[in-house]
Amino acid sequence: MPVVTSADGTTIAYERTGSGPALVLVDGAMCYRGAGPMRPLAALLRSAFTVYTYDRRGRGESSDTTPYAVAREVEDLRALIAQAGGEAYVYAISSGAALALATAAAGPGITRLALYEPPFMAEVEDGTRIKEYTQRLHELLDAGHRGDAVALFMTYVGVPAQAVAGIRAQPGWAMLEAIAPTLAYDDEVLAGGSVPRDLTATIAVPALVLAGGASPQSLQRAAKATADALPTAEHRTLDGQTHDVAPHALAPALVEFFDA
Repeated sequence: MPVVTSADGTTIAYERTGSGPALVLVDGAMCYRGAGPMRPLAALLRSAFTVYTYDRRGRGESSDTTPYAVAREVEDLRALIAQAGGEAYVYAISSGAALALATAAAGPGITRLALYEPPFMAEVEDGTRIKEYTQRLHELLDAGHRGDAVALFMTYVGVPAQAVAGIRAQPGWAMLEAIAPTLAYDDEVLAGGSVPRDLTATIAVPALVLAGGASPQSLQRAAKATADALPTAEHRTLDGQTHDVAPHALAPALVEFFDA
């Protein structure tokens, strides 16, 4: 298992596949290489790019160092880009998109940036629900109630209670509990749920912001707000797709954008 060491000593596990320009894939909440969308997507992109997938800190085979700070996760991604040769395209989904934006604003290295449905929900609601989620999430994690924290997150993003109960009864629930503390990391990366316009205004690299045509209108509007805040961004909708975007629908759009 290859690893790269971040600035604070955290070891970040990664995989590399394919050949061509370097492309780093960044997961959202509760996902990592062994449980998420990036390995299937990498398999479809490896003929055009050297694709890097990695476990964000606190997940999978990566280590963690406390206290958490968004700047440390930015350093993780920058360390991986350095390992890839110093420059890379980046694709990020959901809350991972907020991390990618912070990294793109932090300095050179990302040469093209593609984002799928950044969940900046304060762009489309008053923020009360977001604040209540943040408070309750920290209460549960501080009390060691990891399973309840995962259930809270699932409910927050729209999974019906009955479905959450069913998932909780499955053997894979233990894996979700293991990485539950990283829910607070993603919540901090999103920083209250507004598009970070002070950062996006400084990002001059070509950018693409995607949304699914079958996703909730709130997510579609948040994606459009993100695109509008980026000086060079294109906004595109993938017909029939939801937040759980299918790799076969996404890959052609990424190849077209990154090969432009």
